[in-house]
Amino acid sequence: MTRRLSLYMLLACAAAQAADVTTLQLKLRTRVEAFKGSGEWQEVHFEQSLPVSRTAILICDMWDKHWCSGASRRVDALAERMNPVLETMRAAGVQIIHAPSETMDFYKATPQRLRILAFARIDPPAALGLTDPALPIDDSDGGCDTPDHFYKAWTRENAALRIAPQDVVSDDGTEIYSFLKASHIDYLLFMGVHTNMCVLNRSFAIKRMTNWGEHCILVRDLTDSMYNPKARPFVPHEHGTELIIEHIEKYWAPTVLSEQLRQAAHDAVNHR
Repeated sequence: MTRRLSLYMLLACAAAQAADVTTLQLKLRTRVEAFKGSGEWQEVHFEQSLPVSRTAILICDMWDKHWCSGASRRVDALAERMNPVLETMRAAGVQIIHAPSETMDFYKATPQRLRILAFARIDPPAALGLTDPALPIDDSDGGCDTPDHFYKAWTRENAALRIAPQDVVSDDGTEIYSFLKASHIDYLLFMGVHTNMCVLNRSFAIKRMTNWGEHCILVRDLTDSMYNPKARPFVPHEHGTELIIEHIEKYWAPTVLSEQLRQAAHDAVNHR
């Protein structure tokens, strides 16, 4: 009887611990080529539970200023919409990672930068070797849709995005991977710019992290592309961004809407 009671108590304790795990219940979108080689892709939705303690948001290259004035205006507007989402997710316990590339000098003495530097390096695994199909747009001209020329305009992250004490700051893929592994984080939600460039190709971006085995998700309404409608496929800027999002859903990662994140975070907090 005593042994049975002990076993029962152990099982009950394990069940209670499992029930206490706070999760984000999300509806993700992806693309499936049901008949391989047909070129016919179907939009598919599926449910996914993300444990809050194993989930992080990475903010990619939301700079204070961009060399392309059109991009700068869109980033400013995006930051205003992004920050309330970050506040909600942070309150739910989701880790926030700020990754404004090439601005680490600005943050070198901050606690958020020093915190991630304190983690021991963990070497990433060999890449999975996933295929990397060409983008559906031509961004070879730099993608700017206003008459500007390149120069290094950025010095820090956009000031509209609050960096909280528990956040971290890095623009290095191995640093961020080491932090994720040490923190037991398996799900990485991406916000920021630009979808066809930095969000896909930085050392911490979707391609690299997916090839290292991280489960990446793009927040599709909190991103923007560097695309000039005067280039192939000659569509409006917003449509160009949608094409890149579809490309990511086909080959790299599912996507989610920010309002779904906020609702999931609200539900998670209320069910604690």
